[in-house]
Amino acid sequence: MKPILLKGGRVIDPAPQLDQTADVLIEDGRITAVEPNIAAGDGVETVDVSGMVVAPGLIDVHVHFREPGKEEAETVATGAQSAAAGGFTSVCSMPNTQPVTDNQAAVGFIVKQASAANSARVFPYGAISVGQNGEQLAEFARLIEAGVVALSDDGHPVVSSHLMRTALEYAQVFGIPIANHCEELTLADRGTMHEGVVSTRLGLKGIPAAAEDIMVARDVILAELTGGHIHLCHVSTKGAVDIIRRAKDKGVRVTAEVTPHHLTLTHEECEGYNTNAKMNPPLREEADVAALREGLRDGTIDLIATDHAPHHYEAKERDFDEAPFGIIGLETALGLGVHELIGGGVLSLPDLIRRMSTEPARAFHLEGGTLGKGKPADVVVFDPDATWTVDPSRFYSKSRNTPYTDHTLTGRVERTIVGGRTVYERAT
Repeated sequence: MKPILLKGGRVIDPAPQLDQTADVLIEDGRITAVEPNIAAGDGVETVDVSGMVVAPGLIDVHVHFREPGKEEAETVATGAQSAAAGGFTSVCSMPNTQPVTDNQAAVGFIVKQASAANSARVFPYGAISVGQNGEQLAEFARLIEAGVVALSDDGHPVVSSHLMRTALEYAQVFGIPIANHCEELTLADRGTMHEGVVSTRLGLKGIPAAAEDIMVARDVILAELTGGHIHLCHVSTKGAVDIIRRAKDKGVRVTAEVTPHHLTLTHEECEGYNTNAKMNPPLREEADVAALREGLRDGTIDLIATDHAPHHYEAKERDFDEAPFGIIGLETALGLGVHELIGGGVLSLPDLIRRMSTEPARAFHLEGGTLGKGKPADVVVFDPDATWTVDPSRFYSKSRNTPYTDHTLTGRVERTIVGGRTVYERAT
């Protein structure tokens, strides 16, 4: 593997609070030096990155890569390449595949496909319950032995409080988080968007914010009872942020994620029955967006995750009631973060990188999230000032279901390096 020297960039590494102009030397797949004016030796590929940011590769702990079962929407290979194009060097893929990733063979298949893709690293989730049916606990030990880094029935909330308690207790043996999609189903009751003035105007069944708040409250109560680590997926409501803040003040082992779309859009986006604004949890109101931004800023919410959820074009072309939930997000996440969160004064650039790299690594016990000497050379190089227009036809993902088509974003990925090897380089 040819050594790489990244010369003259703004190096941001939130772990040691490093933010300075420096060079980064990569040898044998590892970071070997981060300092000014490193001399290039023989056989070193020297890359001028002046004017660029050099940072630990981004990490997304919540993606759906659809393989096996729905390869027409995404595969592990296309998802991993989409991740690399978005600056992500590691992603965690959810288990709601067909069949469900609830056994060693299923996990082994994902690991094998990720290795063959030879792009961004893909770490599989295992299901909490067999078949994600919420009845019988999956065999955690075998799943973890096969390579899972977390457990979730995402796409389905764990309805049984007894099962959730047992999962939180059992997972402590292995030191991994239990991640839950927080939704009280009897309140959600087949709703299709946020319950509010827009749903009323459109004549659509709404999902009240309370459906999320109730399940968030239950989960943090069970985490406090058991001492287990609960990770709350795609938080979307002001009430949930308040509950998580109080839980953290009490020392409960809770981490939480928020998506770029819940940080930047409201239920108004559903006007015109726009199915590319249909997701679960749904887009909420301005007060919720403000609370999510404040929760991210003050550390109540630990990290940003995309909930990348690809769907075939025909699926999203149905009536709003019948269209599936979810949007893609890997290739727009960094641009949205720079444009909306830094541009909006919510986060600084080092804070954004921390929320998209260092904190995900910490929460899920993954290597990465730092440019420390000897660490894996998982690196993103991006231009923080470059503007670009979202054109889904140019995405590496197989799907195009995004509400950001034709939006102008700031912050463009130039190069993504995984294990010392360039897996994405922007075409000039």
